[in-house]
Amino acid sequence: MATPLELIRLKLALAVGENAVFDGWTEKAVLSAASQQGVDPDQARLAFPDDPAQMVAAWIEGVDAAMVAAFPTEKLAAMGITARIRAMIWHRLEIVAPAKEAVRSALSILAMPQNAITGLKTGWNSADLMWRLAGDTSTDYNHYTKRIILSGVYGSTLLAWLDDDSEDMAETAAFLDRRLADVGKFEKAKAQWRRGQEMRPSLTRFLGRLRYPAR
Repeated sequence: MATPLELIRLKLALAVGENAVFDGWTEKAVLSAASQQGVDPDQARLAFPDDPAQMVAAWIEGVDAAMVAAFPTEKLAAMGITARIRAMIWHRLEIVAPAKEAVRSALSILAMPQNAITGLKTGWNSADLMWRLAGDTSTDYNHYTKRIILSGVYGSTLLAWLDDDSEDMAETAAFLDRRLADVGKFEKAKAQWRRGQEMRPSLTRFLGRLRYPAR
């Protein structure tokens, strides 16, 4: 269960991002968000980190929470896996659209060497959440490869979106569709490779038979 300060942080998160467009990732953006959301400024200071990288991470948590709220199980049930992932990525872009210029500076902050771990962690957490919402239950190496790949797809789509001036984000949509198609081809090739591996003679099994011949 979330603590009161965590609930306040989530309440403020998206508004902080929108105010960061004008105020940067600073306490001023937090206090402006607090005023808009009717939150006591002292509580806002306690709830929201003052380090820019951690401030961005808290904002991303807010984006994650908004995405979860927008995709209940029954809404996703009628979609295929790829359609679920695409819908979630697209909705994330819609969520952060009012903070577009702040997104650019947020990515720059997370790209700094001292913030690399925070950037990787937030990307992984968002990808993990999307896969879990999509219904993924893998526990083997696929669990990790799926999240690494999706982090890359989402990150590159964000960059494409930042430079997209086309109507209705048509260029971003086309970019996202191409990336997801590439992922689909990769997953198909990986599955074929795994089936091929299973059908190939196993040296371990062969040596085992030499040592323990069938009776």
